[in-house]
Amino acid sequence: MFLKRIIPYVLSFVFLGASIVYVSDTDKAPLSAPTEAVQAPIEKPTEEIRGVWVTYMTLDVAGEADKQAAFQSKIDTIISDMKGAGLNTMVVQVRPFCDAIYPSQYFPWSHILTGSQGADPGYDPLAYIIEQAHEQDIMVHAWINPYRISTKETPSQLSDDHPYRKNNDIGIEVNGNLYLDPSREDTIKLITDGVQEIVKSYAVDGIQFDDYFYPPDCGDFDAAAYESYCNRTESPLSISDFRKENVSRMIRSVYQAVHQTNNKVLFGVSPQGNLSNNEGLYADVVTWCAESGYLDYICPQIYFSLDNPALTFEDSLRDWLNMKKHDGLSLYIGIPAYKAGTDADSGTWLDNNDILKTELEITRENQCDGFMLYSYDSFHNEDNAEEVANVIKYLTE
Repeated sequence: MFLKRIIPYVLSFVFLGASIVYVSDTDKAPLSAPTEAVQAPIEKPTEEIRGVWVTYMTLDVAGEADKQAAFQSKIDTIISDMKGAGLNTMVVQVRPFCDAIYPSQYFPWSHILTGSQGADPGYDPLAYIIEQAHEQDIMVHAWINPYRISTKETPSQLSDDHPYRKNNDIGIEVNGNLYLDPSREDTIKLITDGVQEIVKSYAVDGIQFDDYFYPPDCGDFDAAAYESYCNRTESPLSISDFRKENVSRMIRSVYQAVHQTNNKVLFGVSPQGNLSNNEGLYADVVTWCAESGYLDYICPQIYFSLDNPALTFEDSLRDWLNMKKHDGLSLYIGIPAYKAGTDADSGTWLDNNDILKTELEITRENQCDGFMLYSYDSFHNEDNAEEVANVIKYLTE
């Protein structure tokens, strides 16, 4: 049995300017002065984080006859596989489309549970996940996509109680996809309230946002919000910095809400592994890592082979290792199990059958705080099987 799930944290702390400030929901532009970011004095977990991402696609039981039994059976199998592989952290997608796999006052039930968004499955899936995982000393980080409402035809129909159906103004459409508008105050409040609801109601060990922030190629949907901001600001930011600050204020707001609610819960982000790609999503990961009051951990998705001609695993890792980091930040590394044994990265994953194992060795040699494998489905994918078996052997020997 590995070490305790979480080392005890400092139970009390003081935030400078602790209250989270919101303006009217009708005000679509950001505050002219950012709210102050203050780091909560938590202690880092001392054990290596050995995680795996579990996607909403994996959890989808819409086509099953006995949906509750099918869901719970999936969770039981995932936990058993994790124990057998020496993993200790499940990063499970609990809110993929501004919907939820738990009862929420802000978001409808997810369609993956019943086939229809908003339909009550008759049980609490997240409660079951946490109970079963914790019995096996496995930590649970609730994985959220903060802005996404729908992509093309997924979900096929939004329920009447969806935030976007209640107020279309809160959303934007980009290339046929729907997103919450990052430039709105009510977006920040909705995301913050939704996270705080999870932390209040469930014994999660962490909250994690993935790598989706501003939509790529988002155009000028926020032109009116930016103009309003410029008109009332003496020295306005550029449009690029305006967008970055919108996302950063959301991250600060969520961070404060998490730690004001339960200072033992970690808040982290898993951004794209190529640092420059985050610029196009207006995710200011450099600031989030360097300055206090944003994150407890960062887990870049370094989804590259050792010899990828565009960007190698080691070159990307070096960029993240060399970044300035505040004292409270943990660095976990996202490892691409789904690429093993495929022709991805110009076929370089076919060069050897121990690339994943080698990447884990490199991660450990560089004294990173842990890793997360994407994704659990790779444990049962024929292409990935040989490399995943080597990883399991490496972790359990």
